[in-house]
Amino acid sequence: MYGIKISDYLILGLAAFLMTAGAQTRPAIKEVPAKMTRSLDGKELYRQYCAVCHGIDAKGAGPAAAALKRAPTDLTGLSSAHGGKFPVLAVKFSITGGENVMEHGTREMPMWGSVLTESGQQRAMGQMRVQALLDYIEQIQAK
Repeated sequence: MYGIKISDYLILGLAAFLMTAGAQTRPAIKEVPAKMTRSLDGKELYRQYCAVCHGIDAKGAGPAAAALKRAPTDLTGLSSAHGGKFPVLAVKFSITGGENVMEHGTREMPMWGSVLTESGQQRAMGQMRVQALLDYIEQIQAK
């Protein structure tokens, strides 16, 4: 009647189904509250807070990576991407949320400042945890 054939309806229906199915296959990230840590070991801190997205090998393929809008950064290539110099301040701001630096383009990456740092008498311990994590990430840079 309007120039639309049964096959057109089938194609439109299939396209709509595929778009809906594709949207549903994106895994969701299960958010859980971050736990406070007392560790000063950078590798342990990395595994506890970063590996879920960046992967144990820090190359950006952690178990939650598929659910993100943008792939996590390969943390082993930060120095290479910055002319051979590890970008300490940029990484620190990404971790702590300092000055609202959004290197990931979105704020999907949690800011761990509130978990890793403390105030008052424990402030020094928090700063040491952040420094331990920075040292570890610098240590794993690809040569």
